[in-house]
Amino acid sequence: MEKDEQKLHDKVEKMSQKDGWEQNLIKDLALSSLKEKRSARRWGIFFKFAFLAYLIGVLVAIVSPLDKDALESVTKEHTALIDVEGVISADSKASADDVVTALRDAFEDKKTKGVILRMNTPGGSPVQSGYINDEIYRLKKKYPDIKVYAVISDVCASGGYYIAAAADEIYADKGSMVGSIGVLMNGFGFENAINKVGITRRLYTAGDHKGFLDPFSPPKEEDIEHAKSMLKNIHQQFINVVKKGRGDKLKDDPLLFSGYVWTGEQAVKLGLVDKLGSSSYVAREVIGAEHIKDFTVTESFMDRFAKKMGASMAAKIAEISGLGAGPQLR
Repeated sequence: MEKDEQKLHDKVEKMSQKDGWEQNLIKDLALSSLKEKRSARRWGIFFKFAFLAYLIGVLVAIVSPLDKDALESVTKEHTALIDVEGVISADSKASADDVVTALRDAFEDKKTKGVILRMNTPGGSPVQSGYINDEIYRLKKKYPDIKVYAVISDVCASGGYYIAAAADEIYADKGSMVGSIGVLMNGFGFENAINKVGITRRLYTAGDHKGFLDPFSPPKEEDIEHAKSMLKNIHQQFINVVKKGRGDKLKDDPLLFSGYVWTGEQAVKLGLVDKLGSSSYVAREVIGAEHIKDFTVTESFMDRFAKKMGASMAAKIAEISGLGAGPQLR
């Protein structure tokens, strides 16, 4: 670019040596064009540098507030935190997929010194709770130096306690609600209501018990007994899981596995909880890594929408088949 301008400048100088107003006019026009090109090039360079400086400033502004946390996460040991909140089901924030993913990420992080499961759940699916319980034991075996602590906030009942039982230690607030080690299956019977309004239920099945617990048909004694046997079996599985996790810490109380809930203070006496304490207390005083890093899986709006759609279809299929929600640890 500069060589071309120099040639143009030399050419203009030669022309300036000739006489005539035409030549002078051409000279002035050429020099003016040359000045404009040089000015445009200088301004172009200026704006490029200005834009680059602007981008750097924006990046600094975005990153600066995160510098402290980012630096701590990279250089310091931390306590990994995972929230188990709400009903435990395949389509909730407390699904096995999300909790297990968070657990794996936490254990695989080389700076994790200990893991806290912050529990605030009334329970839910025994299957989802079982998946999480099994994964906790697998990860503890794979990473023996990392311990898991369940910290109960407001409530940790049924399926929530099923998960917490796998922790090395359980902490709670004195007013927390803990326990509910039992199983339930509920529903409604509408056979009398439809008779009163003159509706006839037409249910055709292949299989003597395919209409098992149909809400629009009179209950059969053998169906009720079968349902109770299922609940008893799942309850025994629950009891075994609690005994495996708590061992000799459990007190010999006939009401321990009755489905009752207790306060955190009562739960300590029963051996369901080790001590009273919060997440920050456990991180600081027990684990020894005050800096807490949250590994809880968060979903985008589209992820939640897709999951809800899938769960709605599954629920509709269950409704049509007459299975309903099935047994619940709640």
